[in-house]
Amino acid sequence: MLFTRLSTFLLLAVFATAATVDRRAAPIDQLVGFATQNGGTTGGAGGATTTVTTLAALRAAVTGATAKIVEINGIITGDGETIDVGNHTTVVGIGSNSGVTGGGFRVKKGTNVIFRNLQLSKSPAPTDLIELQTSTNIWVDHNTFTSDLTHDKDFYDGQLDMNHGTDFVTVSWNVFQQHFKCSLVGGSDNTGDEDSGHLRVTYHHNHFLEINSRTPSLRFGTAHIYSNHFDNVLESGVDSRDGAQTLIESNQFTNTVDPIETTLNGGLCVATGTLTTVPYAYTTDAASSVASIVAASAGVGKVTGL
Repeated sequence: MLFTRLSTFLLLAVFATAATVDRRAAPIDQLVGFATQNGGTTGGAGGATTTVTTLAALRAAVTGATAKIVEINGIITGDGETIDVGNHTTVVGIGSNSGVTGGGFRVKKGTNVIFRNLQLSKSPAPTDLIELQTSTNIWVDHNTFTSDLTHDKDFYDGQLDMNHGTDFVTVSWNVFQQHFKCSLVGGSDNTGDEDSGHLRVTYHHNHFLEINSRTPSLRFGTAHIYSNHFDNVLESGVDSRDGAQTLIESNQFTNTVDPIETTLNGGLCVATGTLTTVPYAYTTDAASSVASIVAASAGVGKVTGL
């Protein structure tokens, strides 16, 4: 199934019927989705809070497996390398202009991590803005990811990539903007042995603005994609391949080329797949309202809680 070039406007009103749909808007300050499963995701709740303003302090603060909340105050300039985050950690920006530029975070063989209210920008390849590798129970919420489309498509890597059997992830209320290869779920066509049965991820109420492709691209995994605004997507939107199962509901597509693709190596999506329900409660917003709801509530500066 291939949805080809839409140069004006498409509403995907209700593309499947599994949702719990009601008249109120979906909550903007609540964890929903696959990150609620497998024991849930609480990040550093109950741990000590540390506020950091330098790269060295940030690297030191996020390590280790003790519960902790790390607040970033202001924009920290990275060195192009990963900032490795330990288990049971919340990384949160203070106000509307705090985060990291020129580097990115990685959770490797970790669990129970929250990234929230962060400005993340322009990390040169091969470092992603956030990479999740062999990790479980991650919540990425109310962040703004920014790159540019003036460099070559390989100058930056991913804004949010997941690989090597990562599982139970929710990506909610983020802004992804000006980037070529936005979000890759499953790093290779040859990783089915470690990825099959994993890579369960929910994307809801995100704004994909002036993105070239991968919103997301999914191999082998299971994705629930609802109430997102795909806004000026230049090459391809949701790309389900290599047997991935994708449930897509109540999204709004504006000036989006190839909104949904299932042509590579047997990807599955809605009517062609078997994913019709998910193991958690959720509320979709009407597709006709998604653009305004997401514009008002996605990205940094919209939530205050940890």
